[in-house]
Amino acid sequence: MNLLEKIARVLVGGLFVVSGLIKANDPLGFSYKLGEYFAEDVLNWNVFEPYTLQLAIFICVIEIVLGFATIFGAKSRLVSWSLLGMIVFFTFLTFYSAYYDKVTDCGCFGDALKLTPWESFYKDVVLLVLVLIIFIRQAKIKMQGLTQDFILGGLGLGFVVWFSLSMIHWTFPIWFYMISFLVLVGLKLILQNPSSKEWLMGLAAFVISLVFTLYCFWHLPIKDFRPYAIGKSIPEGMTLPEGAKEDVFETIMRYKNLKSGEIKEFTMQNYPWQDTLNWKFHDRTTELIEEGDHPPIHDFNLFMEDGSEITEDVLAEPYMLLVINYDIEKASKTNTSSLVALVNAFFNKGYYAYGLTASNREKIETYKHELQLPIDYLTADETVLKTIVRSNPGIVILKEGTVIQKWHINDIPSDLSKLDQIL
Repeated sequence: MNLLEKIARVLVGGLFVVSGLIKANDPLGFSYKLGEYFAEDVLNWNVFEPYTLQLAIFICVIEIVLGFATIFGAKSRLVSWSLLGMIVFFTFLTFYSAYYDKVTDCGCFGDALKLTPWESFYKDVVLLVLVLIIFIRQAKIKMQGLTQDFILGGLGLGFVVWFSLSMIHWTFPIWFYMISFLVLVGLKLILQNPSSKEWLMGLAAFVISLVFTLYCFWHLPIKDFRPYAIGKSIPEGMTLPEGAKEDVFETIMRYKNLKSGEIKEFTMQNYPWQDTLNWKFHDRTTELIEEGDHPPIHDFNLFMEDGSEITEDVLAEPYMLLVINYDIEKASKTNTSSLVALVNAFFNKGYYAYGLTASNREKIETYKHELQLPIDYLTADETVLKTIVRSNPGIVILKEGTVIQKWHINDIPSDLSKLDQIL
C-alpha cells in the first residue's frame, strides 16, 4: 500500500501541477469555459457567472499548490480532502457534460489538449481512484526527508517531462516545475519552525502560481495553442487537408401504414419495396450518423454593416490591422491613446485597419466617438473573437491572412518605430 500511495502521489501531484499550469497560461480562456458550464442551458448556476474569472484564477492556482503539496506530503489531511473535493466535482462536471452532450470540451488542459467529454470523464475516474488512495493513506503521509523529496519530486518531474513533450509539446512546464520545486526545497531547508514550515511553503507555491497566472491575464498567454497564434495562416486553417473524412448523413423517411395508421421510420436499405401500396409518405429528416473531420477554423466570417461578407477581402490584404472587441461594453479603457496612435500610424503607411465586434451598431458608434478611433467595424461571432485574442480590445496584424503580431491592450508599443520592424 505504501508503494501505491507514492505512485498515486507522483501521478496526481505531477498532473495537478501541469494541468493547473496549462490553465494558468490562459486564465481568461478557462473562465470562458466555466461560463459555459454555469450557463442557463447547462447547469443553470447563474449565481457564479459574474465570478468566472476569479474562480478560474483560484482553481488554476490551487491546482498547482495542491500538486506540489501532494509531492512533498505537506498538510496531508487538508490536501487529501481538497483533492477529493476537486476531483469529485470535476468528475461530476465531465459526466454531466458527456451524458447530456452539453459542453463538448471540458477545458481540463485548456486548448493544449482536446479531450472528448467521455475521455475527460474516464480521465477523472482514474484520477479519482488515485486520489482515493491518497485520501485513505492521509494519516500515514507526513512531510518527508530531503532524500524522499528528491525521489518523489524527480519522479514527478519525469511525469511532467513526458506529458509536456509528448502530449502538449511545450517545455515551459518542465522549467516551471523544476524552479518551483527547488525554491520549495530551499525554503524547507531554511525554515526551522516545523509548525509554520508547511504553511510558508504552501504560501510560496501560491504566490509563484498567482504571479504567473496574473501575468498571463494582464498580457497574453505565453504559449498560444489556438489556430490564431502568431505564424498561423487563417486561410489554411479554414481548409481541410486532402483525404480528410467528411460528415456522413443518413436520410430517415417516415411512412404511414394505410391499414393500421402506424407511422414507421425507413432508410433506403430497409424500405418495404415489395409492399409500396400499403405505405404513404409522411415526412423525412436527415441525421448525422458519423462526424467527419473539421478544419481548425470553421466560423471566421466578417460582415459589413449592410450584411455583405468581406472575409476573403480582409484575408487577401498585404497587411491588415484588426482591433478586436468581442463586447464593446466590456472593453478596457486603459492604454487607448496608444491604440489610436497605432491605428493612425498603420493608416499612414497606406494599409487598412478594421475593428471586429459582436456588439450592435449603436454601441460601436459610441465607442468610436469616445476614443476618436478612426476605423470601421465589422461584425463577427463573439466566440470567434474571444478565441482570436485574449484581450478586449486586442490587436492582431495579418499579412495576407497570416497572423504576424498580436498585442494585449496593455502591451501596445508606445514606440511606433517598432511597427517598421513588423511590416
